[in-house]
Amino acid sequence: MSHPSKPGPLRALRVIAVTSGKGGVGKTSLTVNLALTFARQGRRVLIIDGDTGLANVDILLDVQPRATLRHLLSGQASLDEVLLESEHGVTILPGSSGVAELSELSAGSQRDLLEAVDVLGERFDTVLVDTAAGIGSNARFFAGAAQEVLVVATPEPTSLADAYAMIKVLSRRCGVRSVGVVLNQVVGRDEARDVFERLESLCARFLPVALDFVGTIPRDPHVREAVMAQLPLVTAYPACPASQAITRLADDILSRPAPTGPDGRLQLFWTRLLADAADASRAEARGSV
Repeated sequence: MSHPSKPGPLRALRVIAVTSGKGGVGKTSLTVNLALTFARQGRRVLIIDGDTGLANVDILLDVQPRATLRHLLSGQASLDEVLLESEHGVTILPGSSGVAELSELSAGSQRDLLEAVDVLGERFDTVLVDTAAGIGSNARFFAGAAQEVLVVATPEPTSLADAYAMIKVLSRRCGVRSVGVVLNQVVGRDEARDVFERLESLCARFLPVALDFVGTIPRDPHVREAVMAQLPLVTAYPACPASQAITRLADDILSRPAPTGPDGRLQLFWTRLLADAADASRAEARGSV
């Protein structure tokens, strides 16, 4: 078994949300395998499982959560009690909280949460957020607060239609101006380029958002075999085509300058989450959500 490299010094923080317009496109598998690839390159990696309804990052990494974000918010568990360390060199923050829980926090509880999670910025330099699939509030909530957004899609017409719907929501309701696209389960580079150009053309006509063709993952039977075995693909089959594509994708992502915010701390991400939760709560009270 290949083991991650010894973590190096902290680098500029990257918070990357991985989302999709529909389920079944390989979003969580890609998140987990990207995380492991980053860790092997010496990054200090945290996965936030933002899929509150169908959380399965822990399943793919074969770990059992002792507590979740819900327990942290309620004061039933400390941050260290919630965090899960995997044998693959990545840490998981199991998510069991959505807009309602965060929007109901008192000002004091919000301050306590921000202080608790801010120390994560001293331990991690790469944060991957696995959002729920679809255009619901959960996905908008987490993707809208991240520095970078990757939308995962397949060449299927339904997947592309749902990917466009997701990009539309992120653009119009969350103010996202740049979205990276990863095409999964593609037959060849020509198919991938054709699919991306169709999606890009549609977005250019109707949305003020720039699409970035980040990369492709080929259709590969090893992906299903790894999932069934509850093993990360890049660990179980490091030489297969999909694993090699994920490695190239990770290299490409890390070769780009990290987006910068008002400060370099992870607290900024959680501050945005709290603000988005408050906005969503007010909108729901007005009957517009």
